[in-house]
Amino acid sequence: MTDGEAASGPAAFAALGSTVRAALSERGFDTPTAPQRVAIPPLADGENALVVAPTGSGKTETAMLPVFDALADEDRFGIGALYITPLRALNRDMRERLDWWADTLDLDVDVRHGDTTDYQRQQQANDPPDVLVTTPETLQAMLTGKKLRRALEDVNHVVVDEVHELATSKRGAQLTIGLERLRELSGPFQRVGLSATVGDPDEVGRFLTGNRGCEIVEVDEGTAFDVDVRCPIVTDEDERLASELVTQADVASHVRVIDELVTDHESTLVFVNTRQTAEALGSRLKKLGTDIGIHHGSLAKETRIEVETQFKSGELDGLLCTSSMELGIDVGHVDHVVQYNSPRQVCRLLQRVGRAGHRRDAVSSGTIVTSHPDDVMESLVITRQAHAGEVERADIHYGSLDTVANQIAGLVMDFGEIGAMKAYDIVTRAYPFEDLSKSAFKQVIRELAGNRVVWLEEDEDRLEKRQGTWQYFYQNLSMIPDEATYDVEDVASGKQVGTLDERFVVNFAAPGEIFIQRGEMWRITNIDEEEEIVTVSPIEDPAGEVPSWTGQEIPVPSQVAQEVGELRGVAGDQLRDVPKAAVSRDVQHRYDAETATIESGLGPLADHADTDAPIPTDDRILVEFSGRAIVVNVCFGHKVNETLGRLLSALLGQQSGSSVGMDVDPYRIELDVPRGITAGDVVRILRETDPDHVEHIIELSLKNADALKFKLAQVAAKFGALKRWRGTGQARFGRSRLLDALEDTPVYDEAVREILHEELAVEETAALLERIQSGTLAIETVGDHTPLGTSGRGSGTELLTPENADASVIQTVKDRIQNDRVILFCLHCQDWQTRREVGRVRDQPKCPQCGSTQIAALNPWDDETVAAVKTGEKDDQEEKATERAYRTASLVQSHGKRAVVALAARGVGPQNAARIINKLREDEDDFYRDILSREREYARTRSFWE
Repeated sequence: MTDGEAASGPAAFAALGSTVRAALSERGFDTPTAPQRVAIPPLADGENALVVAPTGSGKTETAMLPVFDALADEDRFGIGALYITPLRALNRDMRERLDWWADTLDLDVDVRHGDTTDYQRQQQANDPPDVLVTTPETLQAMLTGKKLRRALEDVNHVVVDEVHELATSKRGAQLTIGLERLRELSGPFQRVGLSATVGDPDEVGRFLTGNRGCEIVEVDEGTAFDVDVRCPIVTDEDERLASELVTQADVASHVRVIDELVTDHESTLVFVNTRQTAEALGSRLKKLGTDIGIHHGSLAKETRIEVETQFKSGELDGLLCTSSMELGIDVGHVDHVVQYNSPRQVCRLLQRVGRAGHRRDAVSSGTIVTSHPDDVMESLVITRQAHAGEVERADIHYGSLDTVANQIAGLVMDFGEIGAMKAYDIVTRAYPFEDLSKSAFKQVIRELAGNRVVWLEEDEDRLEKRQGTWQYFYQNLSMIPDEATYDVEDVASGKQVGTLDERFVVNFAAPGEIFIQRGEMWRITNIDEEEEIVTVSPIEDPAGEVPSWTGQEIPVPSQVAQEVGELRGVAGDQLRDVPKAAVSRDVQHRYDAETATIESGLGPLADHADTDAPIPTDDRILVEFSGRAIVVNVCFGHKVNETLGRLLSALLGQQSGSSVGMDVDPYRIELDVPRGITAGDVVRILRETDPDHVEHIIELSLKNADALKFKLAQVAAKFGALKRWRGTGQARFGRSRLLDALEDTPVYDEAVREILHEELAVEETAALLERIQSGTLAIETVGDHTPLGTSGRGSGTELLTPENADASVIQTVKDRIQNDRVILFCLHCQDWQTRREVGRVRDQPKCPQCGSTQIAALNPWDDETVAAVKTGEKDDQEEKATERAYRTASLVQSHGKRAVVALAARGVGPQNAARIINKLREDEDDFYRDILSREREYARTRSFWE
């Protein structure tokens, strides 16, 4: 701290009253923290403010000391301040942290959320606390209670914790209108937001305050931030360890390095990007003997609290966790953070590593353990951007119509009846809805009225409560999609282990299946669909299926992928003339890492530089092709590449009349195209497609996608169009019928908007086409696959690899498939069909009626395909189903029962079955390993397939 900063310390505390200053002295707070020095004076003056600072830097006290000071001498009946946090776990922490101040200052602090008892709720209504800590959803419920509305009239301060997290979600959009509803009760109040580092704090400030002016208080964390990027080198010990851990040597090296980092530090958080990785990596670390717990949102609440407590007390050396631990859950002092694989985003790295080293003047230290060349390059770029403060902008949900529908019902609950234009005025005071048109608002009202959620008096422009309003509102307090989950219970102890998504249970789970949860192996003993309970028993290693939770990989933003492309361009040109070690040393001047790690990241680039192929960079696209596989090397990040990939697959599919397979990462789009499609067709589309048509083409392509149909069901529930959506019931209704029923409604418009917002980047993709067509973005082709084109993450290895699955796992796969049923259908006579267990299928299936071997092998529920084949005049869907049936029959005719086995696997269609069958192998176990690998790939990518 400089002399000037030290001198400003007393001035900050001097802005507070004598009672609070005395409490500060008693607590031992002689010198304010960096955020307190800057933020307390304007907050004490009652100004709105956004405080942007690292987790653990005293933001809570920064916000609450001026609030406590204002409340200390007030005489009021109701609640003086609300402290809103996005997680219930944060409620617990806030209560513990604020209790001392409240007791010392003779103030009451209480907590209210979904688990608060009826007795406690009654007490809070009759004798309101001075400060109430709550969640966004509970605020929604509080606004409708008669006694609580009286208590809320006295609110003068609202503090929103982790506002950066809320700003990018519909929960946050809902909260902004909820705060305007609160303002109708209490009048204007001070708004304080606490945020991790964001790229556009002014925009988040507008989000918080309804664009009413906001003091931005930023504390730079780049200078107290030390991150090492490491790519482990495989040792002889790792080769031995791989067998023990049932994995490959490179993965064993990752597990070993993480174990060493946990051992070398006092208390380490190990962040991973998905719950699947948390379970798989956790199981390998536990197998190695690492003293580590596992923490993520699908574990039982008691399990999460238990590991938090164990880590905080020092019983565990490490805690392996996902994004929920980015938020300020109190787990005690953390002295190091490990990030496994690239953190994908600058803000993620800052939030995660920012959890470490928060004693005064301590440096936040972390290590990114990379597993792939893309990971290395990406991590180097993200670390540099983090130091430079180049953080992504908050991706706010502007104008989400299901949020509007939800809050219209809330306003009717608040007032009993309200004028439609009065409701419109309240909604559009919230920043994300400033530009909502009156016509869109009226469409939402009419949809709600049609769904019997509210009563609309068109002539009088008045909204009223009706019988269904109460039920709708309380079933939809949260904007988190309502999706069924199954409790996982240990049959021996009767305790809950965690939860599984319904989609996983329906598609992959069955008695006898093995999966990982809490880092341990479990075998399913029973599935109770009525009670939504999966009963399991613990087993010993080795690995089985990894649970496929909702939630996709964190998308890599364009700004990161573009700099990776820039780095490729600079280093790639050098590698054509200079040894890799020398180039690594040069890269080291800008990107701080060991040269060995940089060299590992440059590996595929060096190989590429040895060819004559152009290098794909931030301003050059390279289209490569070989056979039916086309790779578009384009460094624009997940969302742009996903949009561009959908555009290409839609237009190529239209041109060929056949479906086009697609896989995407931040640096390449892989297309599996029908015969006759070439790289020239891809280049033509990129050069000739009107950028203004991108959104229309993408929306048309979404109509056949499972992603839209699934999203449509979730949004329909938020509009009251489906009274209580559960996946199984909705599946019986039929997603295609749902789409037909809701097209041309605000429900459909919102489902499309949400997918475009969360998964795609239409405007950026249109701009990319404009650059190609203006010549500022080069596009070149090469008639072979290149080292960069084939080095995507998809070619990496799993933590639990089918290649190393032992005999018991392979036998489990064999047994399951042999017991599965298939439809055998003769395409020659079209009279014979039977459902039969795979194990009972003859080596060469033959029709018993006509003797033909042209036998289609279909899923046991696929009667629609049989009907489609028999139909005379076929529509497009029936034509596709018929073509697929003939392709399976061709495989069965050529390969017999082996083809039936491959086709019976989950998510393995004719194309993938052909690849599995035609691969040369030494033994039958490898055949089943390939099936298992393909099933796992399908489980991970299922939501993307159309």
